[in-house]
Amino acid sequence: MAKPKLVQLFILLSFVYVEIEANIFIDGIYCGQRNCYEVLGVTRQATRAEISKSYRALAKKHHPDKARSSDDKAAAAEIFKQIANAYEILRDEESRNEYNDMLDNPDQFYQHYYRYYRRRVVKVDVSLVIGVTIVVISVVQYFVAHSRYKEAIYQLSMITKYRNNALELAQEQGLFDPNKKVKGKNKSDLKAEKEEIILKVLAENLDIRGGYAKPSIVDIVGIQLVILPYTLYKYIHWYARWVYKYDICKEEYGEEDKYYLIRKHLKYSQGQFEALEDHEKIDLYRQSLWEKDKFQVYQAKKEEESRIKKAGNNRMKQYRRYMKTHGPSRMTFED
Repeated sequence: MAKPKLVQLFILLSFVYVEIEANIFIDGIYCGQRNCYEVLGVTRQATRAEISKSYRALAKKHHPDKARSSDDKAAAAEIFKQIANAYEILRDEESRNEYNDMLDNPDQFYQHYYRYYRRRVVKVDVSLVIGVTIVVISVVQYFVAHSRYKEAIYQLSMITKYRNNALELAQEQGLFDPNKKVKGKNKSDLKAEKEEIILKVLAENLDIRGGYAKPSIVDIVGIQLVILPYTLYKYIHWYARWVYKYDICKEEYGEEDKYYLIRKHLKYSQGQFEALEDHEKIDLYRQSLWEKDKFQVYQAKKEEESRIKKAGNNRMKQYRRYMKTHGPSRMTFED
């Protein structure tokens, strides 16, 4: 007999819980525990014109400005708020249908709660969000690139060769005079000024390429997206020209196109290829690496050099000995 009683108690508690939860949800949506139609004094069959007429009459009657005492004004303000809220719900056809659905199906409170607040959440323009995101990314991208560039200039200023060249240029341009004595400045101030001049001269005269190149506004994401149609047009035009000149007309490659083919064969990005020293590019060009057969010979040669280098490396020798005696294909008592 104990089990049926426990089941009955559980069912009773479940109903109580659902009822309490439903009341909590209903209190926060639409007109709360009150009926919006009753607040405006109309029936569910009332037309939109009847609802508007009733609202205007009630709003005029219960307007807070008509109350005299502060207590009456507070009470009138609360009533006026309820009237205005009920009118906002019932004057809109979609909102009214959702409210009617809640009256007919009060047990589906989660769905009603979602519908109610979905309509009241501030709608954000997606294009605005995307635009702001692109701007933020662009600013961060430029800041990071500029920081990398400054770090590269600083590291180069620590190298004796570049440092001396910068000082020579600074002296030629009259920016720095080692023999000049400036009154009112101590050694630390003069040293800091000297470092600033070196950094300035290096930044103005060095052409840093690759990942540490001087950032350009054109390279940031935002600008790239703006000029994307033009970029696509240029690429299509370039590709059509390439096919026509070299695939159809069988013309000889120009110097710029030869360098492009070399970079393509090496699988270098534009930045990686530009980061190469001029003499390295010239050496690649002299070997005619734009031709596939010559590039294959070059590649095989480089692979052989790499193999020989690894063979003579002590670490590689130790690794091979280890793999020979303790490799995964061998089973020893140490296992």
